[in-house]
Amino acid sequence: MKRVIYLSLAVVSLQAEEVLDDISIVEEGTTEVVKNISGEELKSADLAEALFKNVPSVSIIRRSGIANDITLRGQKRDNINVTIDGAKICGACVNRMDPPTSHVVTHAISDVEVQEGPFDVEEFGVLSGSVKVKTKKPTEELHGDMALNAGSFGYKKASGTVSGGTDKVKFLLSASTEEGRQYEDGDGNDFSEQLANYTGNSNAKAYNYAPKYQDMDAFSKRMFMGKIFFDITDNQELRLSYTANRSEDVLYPSSKMDAEYDDSNMFNIEYSAKKLSDYSKEFDIQLYQSDVEHPMSTKYRVSTKNMGRYTTHYLTTEMQGAKVKNTFDAFGGEITYGVDSSKRNWDGEYRVTTVDGSRAVMRVGKSIDDVDTTNLGFFVKAKKSVGEVDIESGIRYDDTSIDTSSTSERDKNYHSISANLVGLYHVDDSTTLFIGAGKSSRVPDARELYNTKYKTTDNVTKSILNGNPSLNETTNYELDFGIEKSLESGSVKVKTFYSKLKDYIYYNGSLSNNNFENIDATIYGAELSASYMPTDEVYLSAGLSYKRGKKDTQTTGQTDSDLADISPLKLNASATYDYDENGMVELSFIASDRWEDIDSENGEQVLAGYGVVNFKTVRNFDNGIELTFGADNLFDKTYATTNTYKDLILMTDGSDTMLINEPGRYLYLNAKYQF
Repeated sequence: MKRVIYLSLAVVSLQAEEVLDDISIVEEGTTEVVKNISGEELKSADLAEALFKNVPSVSIIRRSGIANDITLRGQKRDNINVTIDGAKICGACVNRMDPPTSHVVTHAISDVEVQEGPFDVEEFGVLSGSVKVKTKKPTEELHGDMALNAGSFGYKKASGTVSGGTDKVKFLLSASTEEGRQYEDGDGNDFSEQLANYTGNSNAKAYNYAPKYQDMDAFSKRMFMGKIFFDITDNQELRLSYTANRSEDVLYPSSKMDAEYDDSNMFNIEYSAKKLSDYSKEFDIQLYQSDVEHPMSTKYRVSTKNMGRYTTHYLTTEMQGAKVKNTFDAFGGEITYGVDSSKRNWDGEYRVTTVDGSRAVMRVGKSIDDVDTTNLGFFVKAKKSVGEVDIESGIRYDDTSIDTSSTSERDKNYHSISANLVGLYHVDDSTTLFIGAGKSSRVPDARELYNTKYKTTDNVTKSILNGNPSLNETTNYELDFGIEKSLESGSVKVKTFYSKLKDYIYYNGSLSNNNFENIDATIYGAELSASYMPTDEVYLSAGLSYKRGKKDTQTTGQTDSDLADISPLKLNASATYDYDENGMVELSFIASDRWEDIDSENGEQVLAGYGVVNFKTVRNFDNGIELTFGADNLFDKTYATTNTYKDLILMTDGSDTMLINEPGRYLYLNAKYQF
């Protein structure tokens, strides 16, 4: 059951098909592939937590027990492009309760490719990087698994997958159901208690959980995925898939609202043909559609009990996309060209509902008024090897229109060119250098342009435009450099980056309206990773990530030059011991420095450093059964990883914003049967 880690520099991602027994990282240039993400130690459906635990450059934005968000090299939201099997799904919530990574669950994933930097011209809006989630594929042979997982804080999960078929038709069905109570932090406080401790006797206590809801579960989630692959001919394949996620009663204690439910659907059609002619080594067509329905409300809070009514922010989003691309060999290299198009609709409104039995609904007003973001992009990329040097380059042109149904706001149109050039130099058999330069852009989304809030004073409701219709698109100019040295029993790798952001979209919490502004900013950093195998049974690995962010131009009325969301020095380290062919134990360590370079004018706070130890052991049996026992946060530390930048609407008592602590000691036992 040897843990397999590949540490190599290359320009493009490795498409490895082998199944690994444990989570592993494949590094290539600016790309890291997290394989076997459905591995046995994961305790919930939260992909964000899995990436945080395994990729040093990824930080988690903790909001709840599931559906958390990520930052990559200090950037988040639309600055990171997320796809699932090449298709896009966007969250409907303006407050990021349902980020794209929350619409797929970990047991259905084969691997996740994290590419840092502006080096992907096939996708629209890759500013700081991309996260490409790849789910399991059907097999011709009959395979399957069933798993039961249980853990602290009432966590329960049941999941199963079955796959099989013929040489012409293959299918895969996967489903799961899971639920969990409010987790407790290291001090033993659950969500309700963390919130009550924060609000005290301030006016914010109106947002405490009402007595009848103080002990309610934190979430429940159900998922289904179905796939059918058709081998039309020896060189042509048609792939159909559907994924459904249904989440209910997801609690967000540091926000003023909770998600009553979060439903999503994704349909994906892919056609691939190989070796059609000398001018088509591979030809691909993809069509997809996704939709999300997300009502969040104050239903479970004290204010509802006192006032006899609650407010719901009802939001929906839909996405349709298409991509056609062709690859052929020419000039001693490989060329890929294509067209990529997508259309996203985003709509939202505030409603007030009475709770006295009448169920009357009053529509307060639109938050996002039926906004369409339509993109058409053309791209070309090429790769070629010249002696000891591998070169890849790409260019993309985008035309994007944003149309709103609002009669008071204007439509927008953007044009941009993205391009990159990357090179890999094999100095000798053990040393490789990587350098890459790139430019990419992303347009503002509907929230940043048009989002409207409502404030009621003396029974008069007033609308406030939180968005800014004058925003320019953000452009990233970035330089990356890396070096890797292979050793007899391990490897060492260093990566650095320097990013200049023009018209960076930034939230200014000092303004009464039009809070989003364009500023210029700089983010730079370095990452160090190393692996060492002192014996065939012991594997050691570590990754260290550092970054710094500065405002080059200032936000209106502010003077703090520190950029928000730039989490401090972070360490991921692990030691694995394979005590025989069927068993292993692992200790892992996640640590962070004190977070003191903060944007205090926009709500960030100094956070203490922390160090957390995790433990797990896995045992495989000859009858197909696998057992895993583990403990996260072994020493029950109380700590927070997520800061309080005001671009998220969080609980405030008029001074500091509420911090939410990470889970305390979490024990889990997983049993899986494979056939």
